[in-house]
Amino acid sequence: MKRILVIPGLAILLAACGNPNSEAMKINYPTTAKVDTVDTYFGTEVPDPYRWLEDDRSPETEAWVREQNGVTFGYLDQIPYREALKKRLETLWNYEKLGTPFREGGYTYFYKNDGLQNQYVLYRRKSDEAAEEVFLDPNTFSEDGTTSLAGLSFTKDGSMAAYSISEGGSDWRKIVVMDAESRQIVEDTLVDVKFSGISWKGNEGFYYSSYDKPEGSELSAKTDQHKVYYHRLGQPQAQDELVFGGTEAEKHRYIGARVTEDENYLVLSASNTTSGNKLFLMDLSRPQEGFTAILDHEDSDSYIIENEGSKLYIVTNLDAPNQKIVTVDAANPTPEHWVDFIPETEHVLSPNTGGGYFFAEYMVDAISKVFQYDYQGNLVREVTLPGIGSASGFGGKKEEKEFFFNFTNYNTPGASYKYNVDTGEYDLYWKPEIDFNPDNYVSEQVFYTSADGTRVPMIITYKKGTPRNGKNPTILYGYGGFNISLTPSFNTANAVWMEQGGVYAVPNIRGGGEYGKQWHDAGTQLQKQNVFDDFIAAAEYLIAEGYTSPEYLAIRGGSNGGLLVGAVMTQRPDLMQVALPAVGVLDMLRYHTFTAGAGWSYDYGTAADSPEMFEYLKGYSPLHNVQEGVSYPATLVTTADHDDRVVPAHSFKFAATLQEKHAGASPVLIRIETNAGHGAGTPISKTIEQYADLFSFTLYNMGMEELPNPAAVKTFKE
Repeated sequence: MKRILVIPGLAILLAACGNPNSEAMKINYPTTAKVDTVDTYFGTEVPDPYRWLEDDRSPETEAWVREQNGVTFGYLDQIPYREALKKRLETLWNYEKLGTPFREGGYTYFYKNDGLQNQYVLYRRKSDEAAEEVFLDPNTFSEDGTTSLAGLSFTKDGSMAAYSISEGGSDWRKIVVMDAESRQIVEDTLVDVKFSGISWKGNEGFYYSSYDKPEGSELSAKTDQHKVYYHRLGQPQAQDELVFGGTEAEKHRYIGARVTEDENYLVLSASNTTSGNKLFLMDLSRPQEGFTAILDHEDSDSYIIENEGSKLYIVTNLDAPNQKIVTVDAANPTPEHWVDFIPETEHVLSPNTGGGYFFAEYMVDAISKVFQYDYQGNLVREVTLPGIGSASGFGGKKEEKEFFFNFTNYNTPGASYKYNVDTGEYDLYWKPEIDFNPDNYVSEQVFYTSADGTRVPMIITYKKGTPRNGKNPTILYGYGGFNISLTPSFNTANAVWMEQGGVYAVPNIRGGGEYGKQWHDAGTQLQKQNVFDDFIAAAEYLIAEGYTSPEYLAIRGGSNGGLLVGAVMTQRPDLMQVALPAVGVLDMLRYHTFTAGAGWSYDYGTAADSPEMFEYLKGYSPLHNVQEGVSYPATLVTTADHDDRVVPAHSFKFAATLQEKHAGASPVLIRIETNAGHGAGTPISKTIEQYADLFSFTLYNMGMEELPNPAAVKTFKE
């Protein structure tokens, strides 16, 4: 039985240094119990007094969530312009949005949102001139819009479709099979599917991946034995064939299977962390021969992008940190037989195929450039893009001579273009009509120097004419991990922020993939502090150049970016006025014990690895670096009760610790979304509410009793 201690309720006044709001707002934080749990790592004892908050099924945790939300929303309800911001977000969000179209069977499919629909609807039409029809409407999946479409796969002829759904934002999925022409469901729904694609083999069945249901809570218990199954239509799921995985001798946390476009091969990737994979191949004409290992180690990220008969085209960063494409024959597919097809360059390669060509997209300081190659590796042309920003798409089936791509940047909403692969010409297919004029805003790229002398790019976006007087409310957003690149894209909420005179800055810090594997590795494990230093240096640059000052700076990030915010706010609480860690990885000593968290060890290492790694993780773990008596910035922690990617216990324990130890007058609150997950599939209505809360909290704690630009929302004031 754990010994329970009780922290008395804390009462503070909102009168933080740098926040000149004259009207104080009193906060009575909920009482949070403490337990005497202590873990020992290499002889060092580490208390974990809020361990009980890890039990997401307990009535005590449920009561704590309810009480914390009561305090948080009580605070937010008193901010005078919160409702005006929400209504402006709703108004600006209310425009038609269209995803990049794609073709299946005799139809062109596209996702569309009329404006404020909670989920995008999937439409289709026979031709550009034909009337569109609804194919799938996820808004009908649940009354509150919290069940979302999470994946979709068609047979090669487009006659059958299988789609996955997520309920409440969970990573656990269900798969539904339907006749594409009649849109009728044809068999029982598959359940308990997780981290899975859907890949058809002919029209008879498909491959998918999942774990056994864990003991204990399905939202937090560890899952680390992934398996690939083959489901034959008309057969009960219990009889699905285990294709790969499930042996104690060799576990893999993540396994994915894909059938090549010509349906000759089954390609399988297996890994234990989010970086590096083994690669296997099965000839589907000779399945009895099983899988051939192309790569039997996890020292690279490699995948088959295309094949012509037995000739395989493989994208890899093996001995090529910025990626290249190689060719090899399926009969002898191991690396010693590889031949360079598109060699590595100084820029990171992200290729696609369509129309009988390869399209090599490169990131040049996080900006897209696209080159078209034929199947002999000859450069056909550089594709002249509509502007400076991010291009996506540039892919389709081999026989198609036209397909679609999308282009966007931080101040330009995404538009779709139809591209002719033979001529290289393209036409505008669709662009949104939105009450936002990109010409009134500027997006500039700068370079600054981090603590160790590394040159780091950052894109800063704001309204033209904004003075550099150090008084502009600024959001510095970052991620810095898992080889993920932050490239320019339009966000409606950020447009509302910039309407209010806000600056939005995104640095491409180490840990990301903007400069390839070396850039990623420079922000991992015992080099993780580089990520935080890069972000701190970005903040210092913005302050030194007059874009903002500590009193007007907010830092924001989600997931691994939530870790970034938590680490930086505990290392440099003097540097910002507001901190907004979202769904963050905040307990670095225990992250690997929840769901699939152990797979993040490539980036983080674990506290069990070695005394050195334990000490390093403990040295920056946000939860373990909140100090008694320190004044922290105004903090709004955000998470969701169905987040089974980064379990909400991270945020629960961090918020409780902040409320216990924080010495300043700024509020430290936690906002817990119910019936929602890590972010994907969140209903638009909830997203708008979240941004209204984040922006109003931020501006109010920068000392603003009214909006900087009330004219932008004056229509909505009563």
